[in-house]
Amino acid sequence: MRQTTLFSMLDEATLDEVLQTLRVINIKRGTDLFLENDEASTLYIVAEGRIAIIKSFVDRKDSMVALIEPGDLFGEMGLFEDQLRSATARAVENSQLIEVPYPPIRRALEARPTLLWTLVSLLAQRLRSTDDALADAMFLDVTGRTAKRILEIAGDSDEFVIPLTQEELAGLVGASRERVNKTLASFVKSGFLDINDRRYKILQRDKLEQISS
Repeated sequence: MRQTTLFSMLDEATLDEVLQTLRVINIKRGTDLFLENDEASTLYIVAEGRIAIIKSFVDRKDSMVALIEPGDLFGEMGLFEDQLRSATARAVENSQLIEVPYPPIRRALEARPTLLWTLVSLLAQRLRSTDDALADAMFLDVTGRTAKRILEIAGDSDEFVIPLTQEELAGLVGASRERVNKTLASFVKSGFLDINDRRYKILQRDKLEQISS
């Protein structure tokens, strides 16, 4: 809890109140934590694993719009508006989550309004990520978007495991599975990337960075 920006700013008494209401949840890969249009009454912190945020579209398959990593917070929108969940949250790995109900957080915000700036910053980051995704969809082709997502998942590591199925990775890229698979095969053929099942090794990071920019 102390590692998240919001809760690290709480005093001990307020944090203790929040701790008394939280619940630790373990969910298996492929499990939906909540569905789009469910009622919202809690936010979550990822302690272990990864959570995919998925949007449903009438004219095409579901699309993964975000991948929530350990230490990240999500499900906070309901703090500000009495609305239903805007997307589905699904575990893409066996995951452990911390569930925190809204009421003690709202009391903390009412007692210390300056904490709202922390949440404003979080929402601004969410909006910036959405803007970046829209820009990628407009200005990057499937090859560029695939390279960018691979680099985002890799972080600073050249060897890593992608916990996503081919369909899930394609949803994150925003393209068909066939197109993404062909793109990955071209990266391997060009010597940019080595793939063994879900284990990836970046061989020429500079080439992927050029393609993704």
